[in-house]
Amino acid sequence: MIAHDIPAGLDLTQDQRVLRDAVRELCASFGDAYWRELDAGRAYPDAFIRALTEAGYLAALIPEKYGGAGLGIAEACIILEEVNRSGGNAAACHAQMYIMGTVLRHGSEEQKQRYLPAIARGELRLQAFGVTEPNAGSDTTKIATTAQRRGDTYVVNGQKVWTSRVQHSDLMLLLARTSPPSDDPKQKTFGLSTLLVDLRTAPPGTIDVRPIRTMMNHETNEVFIRDLEVPAENLVGEEGRGFRYILDGMNAERILIAAECVGDGNFFIERAVKYVGERVVFGRPIGQNQGVQFPIARAHAAVFAADLVRKQAAALFDAGRPCGAEANTAKLLASEASWQAANASIDAHGGYGFAEEYDIERKFRETRLYITAPVANNLILSYIGQHVLGMPRSF
Repeated sequence: MIAHDIPAGLDLTQDQRVLRDAVRELCASFGDAYWRELDAGRAYPDAFIRALTEAGYLAALIPEKYGGAGLGIAEACIILEEVNRSGGNAAACHAQMYIMGTVLRHGSEEQKQRYLPAIARGELRLQAFGVTEPNAGSDTTKIATTAQRRGDTYVVNGQKVWTSRVQHSDLMLLLARTSPPSDDPKQKTFGLSTLLVDLRTAPPGTIDVRPIRTMMNHETNEVFIRDLEVPAENLVGEEGRGFRYILDGMNAERILIAAECVGDGNFFIERAVKYVGERVVFGRPIGQNQGVQFPIARAHAAVFAADLVRKQAAALFDAGRPCGAEANTAKLLASEASWQAANASIDAHGGYGFAEEYDIERKFRETRLYITAPVANNLILSYIGQHVLGMPRSF
């Protein structure tokens, strides 16, 4: 394990170290072979998710009054980082953590009492997020899925894409248009609402799920919705303000993704360091060669720097302070650092980097996702240019 001297205020507390060690121990019981088999069969990590749920880790951000651990985003980051650092994939974990936040921050007390304790106990899974559409992409204001109010129900029609884990969730948080778009540019985000869809009770024919096979084991789908009736009581917050609620959760999502990238980056660096120290060519370890050593060292520096920004973003978030710049910067730097570490590791391993049994190629495929999703890094650069540096809007 590579140690760092962390500046005061950014080091882990004793409780956080205990949490890290406990998560690390749990992850160690699901070794490389477990994740390799899942990847080969494009299977969902049911056993792993059950273990995390039973240990209370997926309820980390749910307040104690609703049966959760009542921890902060900093602790949630520790959990996700350790999952990826161990060689696993935390995608299903982070989804439940930040999707749940919409209900926690904007749901009614009745909704919180109905859903959050059951999610904390593992009786309900909320891991599906229906936002993106084929003809809208990153421009969420252009989504066309509609939810028309008819008495005590909303009737939903439309199509979503890249809706991950919908086949393994009980609930889906859906963003749909409840009123036509406004011609006023200042009101273009109004009219979108968030609904909790109970996937267990959807009548046959109302939801058609079509899996999308990707280069990594990331269960994602197209979802076609036809005349699906959703009780009006499942509206989260106020009608027409759903876009704001979605944006409100973005900082948490950025920070959690950055933590996963830091975990990936450290996975690649640790595996590379071990390999180049043991691999002997021409009578000496290949790690003695600067051409092998320097790319790994540079990747380590990039991951270390990204980790510090991520910790700062988490500290600001947990203190209730603005952190948009830090959260977005953390996601940008961490995703690029993990990709840099992935390339350094696969180069260090040579041909073995492409062999399944070393697990580098699997994680290589997985970590590439974060430069593109859940938000493309070019959009983060646009955010920084406009909202941090004050430059003209770039699109």
